[in-house]
Amino acid sequence: MTKKITKEELQDMYNDSWIYIMLLSTIVILTESLKNYTFVLTTKITYAIFLIPVILLITNFITKKYGYKRSLLAIAISTLSLIAFVAIMYFAIGINFSFSIIAGQVVGYLICQLVNLFIYCFLLNNTSSPYILVLINYLFALIAFYLAYTVMQADLVIGNKFWNGYFITLVIQLAEIIVITLFDKSIKRGLYSKK
Repeated sequence: MTKKITKEELQDMYNDSWIYIMLLSTIVILTESLKNYTFVLTTKITYAIFLIPVILLITNFITKKYGYKRSLLAIAISTLSLIAFVAIMYFAIGINFSFSIIAGQVVGYLICQLVNLFIYCFLLNNTSSPYILVLINYLFALIAFYLAYTVMQADLVIGNKFWNGYFITLVIQLAEIIVITLFDKSIKRGLYSKK
């Protein structure tokens, strides 16, 4: 006699959210690795800017498929992996590690992710998630990231080159998040998320 599997038992058997959590952590580490590689567009801009919207997309994917709690877990694990990666790299090259070295980036990352998560969850649960609101959510999360990063690294505010790079970065990322939002809208809510 074969036993019928209920929806809850199927969910418990096949929960691949860890794959996406590890993907998020890997891309966060890759972003840290790419921050020193730059190109010039009136000012130096890092290649890492192309990955920040992708990080937000993966977090929103986890939120949509697996729910709020898994997204918080993903953010926590990716933050800890970022700190561990930087500490290991500094140890490997023989430099003393201090949290103040990456404090701006970590605080900016956490604020960006939490702002994105809270607004995105609100949109999922209380609206039909219109394209324009999801796009504004991505843009607002990026602005929150740069604002927090700038406040933590206060000496960056002084020069005109910073502001040129800031606005050029946001324009480049806006073009990227227009495409990402289209992809985001095609993701269906998963079994694990609450309606």
